[in-house]
Amino acid sequence: MDPIVAEFLGTTILLLLGQGVVANVGLSKTTAAGEPKWMIITTAWGLAVFVAVFMVGAHSGAHLNPAVTVGLYLAGKFQVGLVAPYIAAQLGGAMVGSLVVYVCYLDHYRATTDEEAVRGTFCTSPAIRSLPRNLLTEAIGTFVLVLGVLLIAKPTLELAGVVVTDYGLGAVDALPVGLLVWVIGLALGGPTGYAINPARDLGPRLVFALVPRRGKASPDWGYAWVPVVGPVLGGALAALVFGAVQ
Repeated sequence: MDPIVAEFLGTTILLLLGQGVVANVGLSKTTAAGEPKWMIITTAWGLAVFVAVFMVGAHSGAHLNPAVTVGLYLAGKFQVGLVAPYIAAQLGGAMVGSLVVYVCYLDHYRATTDEEAVRGTFCTSPAIRSLPRNLLTEAIGTFVLVLGVLLIAKPTLELAGVVVTDYGLGAVDALPVGLLVWVIGLALGGPTGYAINPARDLGPRLVFALVPRRGKASPDWGYAWVPVVGPVLGGALAALVFGAVQ
């Protein structure tokens, strides 16, 4: 990468994330406004990504996110024949993980009467509903994530019967990617709750739609496309930018 381009890109990301944190905690009606638990949530998601990448990175490249898979494919770092199986595995894993949480907290779900809060434990929703801007926010957050992954990813993995190079993330990449997810949540998570991962939102939303519950809130399918399309667009844009600056 040209050093001048690198400086421009680095400073852009620095201000996007740094000023974003200030906006998230300082402006009215963001997800983080007046919510000390936001630090717990964003920290936990960053640590969750760190643990998951560390555990499986050496085996699959630890995409864990359809937007990452699409971005790696468009950047020429992943083969097309594995795109659909990876996305199916990611969606299925998200649903199973969500269902396990539901079983663990079943008594607490039954004790909770705020149906919007119940839905919020499964999937994201915008702090202020403005679908074009919500879509843009999800795309920008995912753009930063996937561009970071593309710049971090180094391993060449060998799987039985598959010849692939630049497969994704290895275990040593787990910490920087976890930190990246953490700061994206702190900086850009306020408007939408930062899905930045179609599987992370759609999988639990499907589980929420299926679990029996009297008086359950709507799964909000009118919004559900935003945390799917936005991250895919952001991942595709990251691949284009990555290809242009290499």
